[in-house]
Amino acid sequence: MLVAFVHDWLTAYAGAEKVLEAALELYPTAPIYTLVYQQESFKGSRIAEHPVHTSFIERLPKGREKYRAYLPLMPLAIEQFDLSGYDVVISSSHAVAKGVLTRADQLHISYVHTPIRYAWDLQFQYLKEAGIERGLKSTIARAILHYIRLWDVASSNRVDVFVANSHYVAQRIWKMYRREAQVIYPPVDVDRFTPKGQREDFYLTVSRFVPYKK
Repeated sequence: MLVAFVHDWLTAYAGAEKVLEAALELYPTAPIYTLVYQQESFKGSRIAEHPVHTSFIERLPKGREKYRAYLPLMPLAIEQFDLSGYDVVISSSHAVAKGVLTRADQLHISYVHTPIRYAWDLQFQYLKEAGIERGLKSTIARAILHYIRLWDVASSNRVDVFVANSHYVAQRIWKMYRREAQVIYPPVDVDRFTPKGQREDFYLTVSRFVPYKK
């Protein structure tokens, strides 16, 4: 059985990439298809041991660093990957990876970290943080995000099985796509931690320093 993985972009070794790396343990020779790959961020990782195929966005001016500026081209770019030689396609998606094209006889499983946030419920926060709530740039940005939403819903029909990383994300998948999702929590290396016998009155969260994570 030939398996291929699709990931939005490989630019930082963070939570979504650790999920991808855990899945790669099951398929040690599987290739990875991604929009942009910054190899220096993955030295010594399992991801670096796999063949990685990138899109035309990486070859555009400053595509490796300013890839987010090419958001309008991402749906087109992800659809250019030829995955016809594989039996199973597993996409790891928080933006456009789930939109790859597959044949009717291929199985496409999509592990969704979230539907694309800045096109859906965080659109207004995204516009505010970018300083484009009004004016011509705002109109253009809103039109692009409208197009992304239409494509996002249409491309959800290409997925055979949805997997969510939490019940909250499964709820968002149902809200945006009207599709059921099985919940499989992200892997945690529990051997690294020794819980204290007595709990204190606080919770500690470790995540990226981005506004939507508070």
